[in-house]
Amino acid sequence: MAKVLDFVFRWTILFILLSCANCESTDIELDVKAQQLHRIDSLNILLYTFLLTLTVLTIWLFKHRRLRFLHETGLAVIYGLIVGCFIRFTTNQTPVSHMTVVQNKGGDYNNSLPPDTLWLRFTSSGGSQPLVNKTYAYSFRGGLEKVTGNAIDIKATFDPEIFFNIILPPIIFHAGYSLKRKYFFRNLGAILTYAVLGTTISAFVVGVLMYSALPFISDLKYSFLDTLYFGAIISPTDPVTILAIFNDMRVDVTLYSLVFGESVLNDAVAIVLSGSIQNYERHSQLGTGGFETEAFFRALGDFIGIFSLSLVIGACMGCSTALLTKFTRIRDFPLLESALFVLMSYATFLIAEATDLTGVVSVLFCGIFQAHYTYNNLSNDSRKRTKHLFELLNFLSENFIFSYIGVSMFTFPKHRFDAGFIIAGFICATFSRAANIYPLSFLVNLGRKPKIASNFQHMLFFAGLRGAMSFALAIRNTVSEARQAMLTTTSLIVIFTVIIQGGSTMQLLSLFKIPVGVEEEVEALPYSGSGRNEPETPTSPRGSDKSWLAKIWGDFDTNFMKPLLTHARPTLLETLPVCCNPIARVLTTTQQMTQEPYRSESDSDLCIQEHDSRRESTQRVRK
Repeated sequence: MAKVLDFVFRWTILFILLSCANCESTDIELDVKAQQLHRIDSLNILLYTFLLTLTVLTIWLFKHRRLRFLHETGLAVIYGLIVGCFIRFTTNQTPVSHMTVVQNKGGDYNNSLPPDTLWLRFTSSGGSQPLVNKTYAYSFRGGLEKVTGNAIDIKATFDPEIFFNIILPPIIFHAGYSLKRKYFFRNLGAILTYAVLGTTISAFVVGVLMYSALPFISDLKYSFLDTLYFGAIISPTDPVTILAIFNDMRVDVTLYSLVFGESVLNDAVAIVLSGSIQNYERHSQLGTGGFETEAFFRALGDFIGIFSLSLVIGACMGCSTALLTKFTRIRDFPLLESALFVLMSYATFLIAEATDLTGVVSVLFCGIFQAHYTYNNLSNDSRKRTKHLFELLNFLSENFIFSYIGVSMFTFPKHRFDAGFIIAGFICATFSRAANIYPLSFLVNLGRKPKIASNFQHMLFFAGLRGAMSFALAIRNTVSEARQAMLTTTSLIVIFTVIIQGGSTMQLLSLFKIPVGVEEEVEALPYSGSGRNEPETPTSPRGSDKSWLAKIWGDFDTNFMKPLLTHARPTLLETLPVCCNPIARVLTTTQQMTQEPYRSESDSDLCIQEHDSRRESTQRVRK
């Protein structure tokens, strides 16, 4: 029996070999091609992994030696520039094959837009019949003027959608989730003024100045909407470098909250504003050259509507997660609880993007609501896990983007170095920041106590670093020459501000006599330059410093939102009218009825995150 089986096996193998002998070598060649592409992909990922590893080790060395003249984001940019230069000028030029495709005369194709797919038919070498079954589809990556570069250059260039769908969401969510809500809402009026009104003013100042100056210093033609769009993408700030030093040095919490709050919200404002500018161009009658009133108001309506609806989606998803964690026992399984938390948060971004809204706004406010409500319902394991997870993702994502900014300066094929545009961009970005901070600070101080001192205003001005959001918006569309020049200028501004401005933070704190080593619970009054901090008087109630908007929201939140979404007290049975008791009884848990009454200024569960950050900051300073 064994001999029979051996005989059958041998003849089967021989039959297969004879059958394959007639096969073309195309499959083998395709396997080799696929293996080569896989190897280059692995090399590309290894490259960025090496960059991040080198950045982490250098950060440890800097912290060990207590060096603060350069932050990790600046290091990531510098390392990226070095590696990008190395790839550009020293790597072997791996050949890239190209095929010229000619449009079919009878094909249904709109010349103003790229095709969805390319169907390629070709003849085999030495043959005469077309291989109808050999069809390859290629995705659109933008128009090219010069087909240059090698395989490593191409692979080192990431799809811009990766930034919006994968890299940016954890950064924006972490900004909302780690928000120090007490100080944020206490300075809500000033933060909204800088973030919403200030970002809009900055965008229009850049747009007007650039449009006025470019005809005299640049050979390219730019429309007013082009320069206005550039103003929108260059206006958001990303002072991650300065905030890290602020946290280490324990700078006054009012200044910290103003810088952090503005940078959190102006990212969302900038992306909605840039979309509204594009909507105006789409609504207007192209070619008229005049101001379209109807298109302007439609674009303004788009701005308000998109921002508001995106905010509502983020708030609803945050509240939904809070309800799920409150009325279920999923906290008995911390791993499942954490997974649900992460998936619901990421789904917020995707829902907004899929409905043609703005995922950045949605995921930002989702993070704020998750921290304010859902965090209180989580188990201790899930609290620690989610906090550390998003902190890690934020660190890796930010440093990856800054590394890629440096690498892309040499490998991205669509940079356009327009000297006039670059010079005007630097000058206008600086002037627009001043037009944002100083006039608005004057207006805010008219009705604010304590007022924002002049040295704080100077620090706010120099805290206008550009970062991930500006770069992500600029690289998303580089088809036209104008957009390519915007990308190059934006990248250079990001590199300059992160390395130079971020590296000079310590000197600026000393120059402006900003108080450091301040306890988090003690906010310095306007600094007079006398060398000491005046504590607030006992007769000045802490709640009186809140803005009127924060007070209204605080009362509504304490009486209705927290009792509904968390286990906090007072319960809805105590705050709702008597006629609503049946509904209130259903929405009140046993845990709410049995725990201690709610204390308005010190909800211990909701302050665990802030207490941990204060303790870690104190430990770092002591070391």
